[in-house]
Amino acid sequence: MQARRTGAFRIVARLRRLLPSGLPIPDVSGKMPRRSIDREKGTFMTASRHAADIEAILSKRTANGGDFWASADGRLAVGDPFSTLTSLLILHELGVPRTHEGVRGALDLCLASWRDDGRYQVAPSGAIYPCHTAMAARTLCRFGYARDERLQQTFAHLLEIQYADGGWRCNKFPFGRGPETGFSNPGVTLMVLDAWRFREQTDMAPGLDRAVETLLDHWVTRQPTGPCHYGIGTLFMQVEYPFLRYNLFSYVYVLSFYARAAGDQRFLEALRIVETKLADDGRIVVERPNRKLAGLSFCAKGCPSDAATDRYREILRNLQVHRGEARERNNHR
Repeated sequence: MQARRTGAFRIVARLRRLLPSGLPIPDVSGKMPRRSIDREKGTFMTASRHAADIEAILSKRTANGGDFWASADGRLAVGDPFSTLTSLLILHELGVPRTHEGVRGALDLCLASWRDDGRYQVAPSGAIYPCHTAMAARTLCRFGYARDERLQQTFAHLLEIQYADGGWRCNKFPFGRGPETGFSNPGVTLMVLDAWRFREQTDMAPGLDRAVETLLDHWVTRQPTGPCHYGIGTLFMQVEYPFLRYNLFSYVYVLSFYARAAGDQRFLEALRIVETKLADDGRIVVERPNRKLAGLSFCAKGCPSDAATDRYREILRNLQVHRGEARERNNHR
């Protein structure tokens, strides 16, 4: 009991150092309203803080041949990090609302790619893979579509295609077949959980605990696994921001929304490594941004990032919420 109380005090002390004035600080009982986690907007930034960065992304709007960062033939996932899907993710991190004309047009393209079975066809032809659906779903959820009827069908579809080990995978084998390709893809699994976190009561959906567990297992094995060979190595351990790939920071951030992970030693070990990336003032230092984003100030390599730090603070809030909920459950037994 004393160890748990000490841990709670430690997290609260860390929150007091990091949270801007005016945000609620939970007491050591761990009680904080679930509403304090902004599942619909997911951002604590204002667009004015990074006007130049926003303008840089908007300037790429027709760079792929079409409008709204799409290609001339309507592909939504080409030209990264300035594709339709990825540009939307970045603009969301920069606090641009879905009412913005460019964002609204890009979201309309995403919604138009939805199919009746819940999948998203992000190119006019070719196979539709689970990673396509996961990318589109997590993007739309960030902009407030988690309760949309189309997304409900998408979530149902994702549960239907969940792989035997609890994760998700694409049935394409760019590295050939071997024993390691008989598992799910950790990167795709993380994207699915990233979308699912916007739904209420993430711990109630069947199958999500298994998905979380397969990612926690990957922290231990660290070997390239799944058809696309996602591994945990030196590059994984370097903080990437914004969250565009399978990486330590995005791994900890997404899993922090799930009670199944929050108290697990594997997750806590990953969190401790993230905390070694903090500058002296408590801000996250970006170590490995996408090289094409090198000119943007909000994710400058080797520099503390207020935007990334907002996400780190969100991790801490999530953990405190889980602690409070667990304590309430124990009190009602």
